[in-house]
Amino acid sequence: MTSISRRTNVHYLIALLLFSFYGIQVCPFLDSLSPLQLLLPILIVFSLQWGTRLLLEKTVNRQPLKRQVSYQFKLDTGLFLAGALALGTYNLVRYNFPLESGGKILIGMGILGFMIACDLALAREHRIAARLQQTGEHIEPDETPYPLTQKFSWFATVCAFSVVGVVFLVINKDLEWLIHTGDAIPLQTSQRYILTEISFIVAIIMAYILTIINGYARNLKFFISTENHVLERVSKGELDVEVPVTSNDEFGLMAMRTNNMISALESRTQELNITRDASILGLASLAETRDNETGGHILRTQNYVRVLAEALRDNSRYTDLLDDYTIELYYKSAPLHDVGKVGIPDRILLKPGKLTDEEFAIMKQHPQIGADALAVAENKLGTNCFLKYAREISLTHHEKWDGSGYPNGLRGTDIPVSGRLMALADVYDALISERVYKPAFSHEKAKQIILEGNGSHFDPDVIDAFLAAEQQFIEIADQFADKAMKKAS
Repeated sequence: MTSISRRTNVHYLIALLLFSFYGIQVCPFLDSLSPLQLLLPILIVFSLQWGTRLLLEKTVNRQPLKRQVSYQFKLDTGLFLAGALALGTYNLVRYNFPLESGGKILIGMGILGFMIACDLALAREHRIAARLQQTGEHIEPDETPYPLTQKFSWFATVCAFSVVGVVFLVINKDLEWLIHTGDAIPLQTSQRYILTEISFIVAIIMAYILTIINGYARNLKFFISTENHVLERVSKGELDVEVPVTSNDEFGLMAMRTNNMISALESRTQELNITRDASILGLASLAETRDNETGGHILRTQNYVRVLAEALRDNSRYTDLLDDYTIELYYKSAPLHDVGKVGIPDRILLKPGKLTDEEFAIMKQHPQIGADALAVAENKLGTNCFLKYAREISLTHHEKWDGSGYPNGLRGTDIPVSGRLMALADVYDALISERVYKPAFSHEKAKQIILEGNGSHFDPDVIDAFLAAEQQFIEIADQFADKAMKKAS
């Protein structure tokens, strides 16, 4: 048995008890009947209502998800009104009760039916929402659903009339009772009885109203929490998320439009990322074409940086720093490490032999030249993580752990992690690549030279990451090998 079926059974049982044992307090005509004459028709009508409700439950479940809540609300309300009409008609025909009695029955069962229908509809809405969140499915809300403000207005109006109407009926009945009893019962006793009766009636109605408010608050909390959770993730750059569209109302429309916005933002972001990546590769390739290095150097070094960062993340000191997003930015920024070489004269950049001290001093300016160029972009476009890391890598990839590097002689952890990773990746690729002044070294020879730089040239933690990712370095070198490298191998 589902939670809604159990909830329905509880509601019908409470309604049966309330109407059976308190209906006579509102309608004096019912008070004139024997217990059997009173309870048997009520029991039959409620049993028929309950049985019909069970039979039509499958019909509700066959409705489109976005129609089920309103369909069930109309069904429950209609069943109680039909039951009230059946009881009123029976008493009119069988006992010749006046229409006044039937009207009171209609009001009482109508109010009960409305309250019960509201609560059961909210319970179904919550169940549908939980199911859709679990399966990742969505409903398609109407473009102009029935306004929530109108629903609130109807609910508040019915609640107000319910309280006033029922209290009026009780007071009217009690006045008639006072007239008939006269002085037979002390006034103080009559007053206590009437106040207790009114308090009981108001408490019952308020209990139903508060139950409905609680159900609506639960559903509202579900929507707001899921909406906020998704928007929070979107604000962090995660665009592979959706808000569950679970209701055919303004909240459903908000969820659908939020998803459309995220989808449009994702498409736009992908377009911008493609443009950015193309620009990066274009700039990096431009720098490489002026050097003795090749385009494969860009692909290899950025992949070295990625696997180094992923291996370094296993070190507890770097776990929080090197999340997936940061590693991806390192990977995207790495091709710009030598963009400053565009500012080095060809006579130095393309010189096949060893550089003089003066020439090498000029060559050592390329990290600063690249960093300055990227700083100009930051000033124009605003600082963001990508430009920050690109500038860091350009400026610091020739710094050394012991402080003997350039351009600023940074030492140890003063060198950003991005620069420390790039330093090893750049040196490794230079060692295994052929140059006019040297042959390509084997992986083992390059590894030996790098290990000799442990603690002097390179961060010992980065050396450990290199050893952990050694096989991946070999595979990357093979995957993106230049023709000259393949011939040498």
